Amino acid sequence: MKATRRILDLLRAYESRNVTLIAPDLSGPIVWERARGAHVWDLEGRRYLDLTAAFGVAAAGHANPRVVATARRQMSHLLHAMGDVYPHRLKATLARELSRLTFERWTGGAGESRISDRGRTMIGATRQPPRTGKVIFGNSGFEAVEAALKTALLATGRAGVVAFQGAYHGLGYGALTATERAHFRLPFRSQLNPFVRFAPFPVSDDAAARACAAVRHHLGSGRIGAVLIEPVQGRSGIRVPPSDFLSRVRALCDQFGALLIVDEIYTGFGRTGRWFACERGGVVPDLVCLGKALTGGFPLSACVGRADVMDRAWPEATGEAIHTSTFLGHPVGCAMALSQIGEIRSRRLPRRSERLGAVLRTRLSRMAVPAGLVGDVRGLGLMVGFELCHRDGRPACDAVCEIVRVMLDRGVLILPEGEHGNVLAFTPPLVISQIDLERAVGALEDALAQLGSA
Repeated sequence: MKATRRILDLLRAYESRNVTLIAPDLSGPIVWERARGAHVWDLEGRRYLDLTAAFGVAAAGHANPRVVATARRQMSHLLHAMGDVYPHRLKATLARELSRLTFERWTGGAGESRISDRGRTMIGATRQPPRTGKVIFGNSGFEAVEAALKTALLATGRAGVVAFQGAYHGLGYGALTATERAHFRLPFRSQLNPFVRFAPFPVSDDAAARACAAVRHHLGSGRIGAVLIEPVQGRSGIRVPPSDFLSRVRALCDQFGALLIVDEIYTGFGRTGRWFACERGGVVPDLVCLGKALTGGFPLSACVGRADVMDRAWPEATGEAIHTSTFLGHPVGCAMALSQIGEIRSRRLPRRSERLGAVLRTRLSRMAVPAGLVGDVRGLGLMVGFELCHRDGRPACDAVCEIVRVMLDRGVLILPEGEHGNVLAFTPPLVISQIDLERAVGALEDALAQLGSA
């Protein structure tokens, strides 16, 4: 443990104390040293099964060999370019690929039939010709969200945005304004421009009716240019809305002339059993925000919008872009993204996520919980939440923290999610084997049994 303690001591001395939670005696957290596939090794050489995919990033596995080889080749060829001034080949290639993977695929282009979900036509899609998309690249997820917010303002002339209670869209000031959780917002409230109105995020049919009424009310003010929504709320505890809710929001946006922005930063690239979660509801958004699993491990994000919306919003370049950054469309990130997309496609990882997620949810739903606790299982694909509450409805936060600790001792990494931290989040790499998934379930069973006997 000496090596780990040295690193934690350095962090405690030199990193802002608000970032990493370090035990007073330097006994934790573990320090990652390397990762491969669905496993991580710490600085002491111990191996862990990773049920987090490092915040959902490692969809095609940690250090995917093809993605790593692509990155190495690109780094030796062109390590950095000049963002919005002198373009490089891969930025153009990835922009085209993201258009094909989203709007062209959704509306019948890119050599594929029009996407449907259980026979439903994609809502908002035109029949002929297929729509193309245009891209604004960023470095992190919140930058994609902020590019979408800027696009909506420029395209509609209306600054207002409707977001949802429990939303997490990132912590830059624009994205933070649309992030509802008080823990993140309150310290900076005096610097936030209150252009966002919040509606309830429903997890039942009755709640969906109330949420739609709230969205309609806000849109009716005439000041709302966009509705921003996560198809599944991740940080809020893997909260899944009714299957038709997104299509109802799409219809409201069409009725009031607002843009629909779908935040697929967490849910995208196969996580929920489809390439993108909006496909499950048969909905084509106006703007989609991408990140996390886009590259498999390099800071790159993208806001992809309908080409007509993007062209209406953004003026022609004059030599000084009004939204840009030094590392815009970084060549290494673009190369990795193209390789990562290829891996997800060739290994059919969305389909695999759907199959393994169904197995996982079945196993979890049959799991016995300690007396006095109630478990709830929900999710789509390999984005699954296991919530624990006391029988009187209070979140079982301490129980979940203890389970996380016990599973770590057993070599399994899992994180708590939700406002109260009482939801165990299963978001493993999509390449995880069924054997390893069963091992994870077994570790949870052992942790629950130990909790019940305490």
